Amino acid sequence: MNQITPIILRKGEDTPARAPVHRAEDLTAGGQTARILLGDQVYQLRITKLGKLILTK
Repeated sequence: MNQITPIILRKGEDTPARAPVHRAEDLTAGGQTARILLGDQVYQLRITKLGKLILTK
């Protein structure tokens, strides 16, 4: 299992800037691909056999 990168404080910040974290397996509902809509564009997120992610338009 991969580790999630720790959140780093930027100079002068008291609290970390947090971005949402989503597991790729959740996005793909246990499969290998997910379609992601951004505006009117559809992207495909794919988990490769080596466990890498590829995002294509």
